[in-house]
Parts: sequence; structure tokens; C-alpha cells
Amino acid sequence: MAEAKAIDGRSLVRRRAGLRLWLSASWLGLLCLVALFAPWIAPKDPLAQDLFLGRLPPFWMPGAEPGYLLGTDSLGRDVLSRIVHGARVALAVALIAGTITCLIGATLGLLAGFLRGWVDMIISRMIDIWMAFPPVLFSILLIAVLGPGLVSIIIAIVVIDWTRFARVVRAEAMAQGAMDYVASARVAGRGRPGTMVREILPNVLPTIVVLLTLEMGIAVIVEAILSFVNLSISTDDPTWGGMISEGRTSVHQAWWVLVFPLVTLFLTVLAFSQLGEGLKDRFDPVLR
Repeated sequence: MAEAKAIDGRSLVRRRAGLRLWLSASWLGLLCLVALFAPWIAPKDPLAQDLFLGRLPPFWMPGAEPGYLLGTDSLGRDVLSRIVHGARVALAVALIAGTITCLIGATLGLLAGFLRGWVDMIISRMIDIWMAFPPVLFSILLIAVLGPGLVSIIIAIVVIDWTRFARVVRAEAMAQGAMDYVASARVAGRGRPGTMVREILPNVLPTIVVLLTLEMGIAVIVEAILSFVNLSISTDDPTWGGMISEGRTSVHQAWWVLVFPLVTLFLTVLAFSQLGEGLKDRFDPVLR
């Protein structure tokens, strides 16, 4: 009876993980398509201004104008078109910064956890020093030094967040290095680089994939925060954080300028988070 309940429990967890994977992957896939085909999907030019059409409400409210489905901001710019084009910036930062951060942090963590000794000591001290800085203030300082721009945002995220990968992968590599299959590979004559790449890395890879999805969500938040304080790309270019900052000043007159990009940002970060959780449950060896 207890064994049957345990099997049912694992089956329920797998179904929930599968549902989370499908929902989050569907939203992110749709967002990628929207960002890729933004010039053709967006109904209006996101930079076009018309003060006579300022603060038009969404299509279901009185006073709406045809062609402006989610209304306009105070300068008469189409909110939907700006959200669509803002997805390009958010996903570019998430994919590029997340991938580079993963490669650097996972490589250093794998080296530290497997090689141990002086390599582990140096990398661990670097992690401790980096984590002593408040991440948001550190990112703002880096942007102030490097100057606003997409490249500066990516560099700031990579410089700050590589420690998250390094710490987790280091601990996982240490745990895997103590397993019997590693000792068997050594006895079979496989060298340390071969053991690390062929034995340790495949078993650490699920953890790296989960961390990567979570890091992409964090990168989207960081870009939105920097856009909110005008430290991202040009203030004329549409970004979700910039739209939230603009909508905050007119929330009582035009709430849609704030709410729609905020909801889009929330759903995107939630999708990345749930994708990571779903992958974690799917790769869990106990559940499998």
C-alpha cells in the first residue's frame, strides 16, 4: 500500500512537472516568435508619436481608437507595439547574458569541484570576494563606468552572476567526484580531463540547465531594473522597464501604460522560473 502511494505521488509530481514545462515553454516560445518577427507583428511604429492620440484606452474601453488594441502612452505611442519590440531587448539580454554567464561560471565551478587543491582555493576566494558586493548596486556602478547600452548590460550581468553557477556546480562536482563510477574510470586508466568531461560533466549538466533557465529570468529582471532607472539602452527605444517607469508617473490617468508591460515582465520571469523547476523535477533521478 505504501509503495503504491509513493508511486502515485511520483506520478503526480511528473504530471505537474510536465504541465509546468509545457506552459512555460509555450509562453517563452511564443515570446521568441514575437521578438523575432516584431517588425511584422507590431501594428504600429513603436517610436511614432502623436500627441493628439495620447493616453488612448485599450480597445474594450470607451474612447478607444481602432488599431490601438492596448491603448497609447502620454506621447501617443502604441503600447502593444512597444511591448512587442521590448521583447527583443529582454530576450536578447536573457539568452546572451545567461549563456555567457553559464559557460564561465559552470567551467570555473567544475574545475574547482573536481581538481580541488589550489585551483579550488583560488576560485573559492574569487567567489567570496565577488559575492561581498551588493549585486544591484554593483551592476549600477558597472553601467555607470561602462556607459548605457545593451553590451554594457550583458557585461554587468556576466560579471555579477557567474558566482551563482560556480558555487552550485562546484558543490555538485565535488559530490559526483566522490562517486564509485569516478573511481572506476580512474582505475580504467582514464585521465583527469577525460574523467571530468566524460564522467562528471554529464551528471552535472541537468543542474547547469536548470540554473541557466533561472539565470535567464534574473537577466530579464536586471535589464528591466536598469531600464527603470534609465541605465539601459536609449530612452527612446522600447524596453519593458522603461515603459513601467513611464507608466508609473501617469498610472491614475492611464493605468494600461504601466500594467501591460508589468504583466508581460511578470509572466516571462515566471515562465523562466517554472521552466527551471519543471526541468529539475524531470531530471530528478529519484522521480525517474
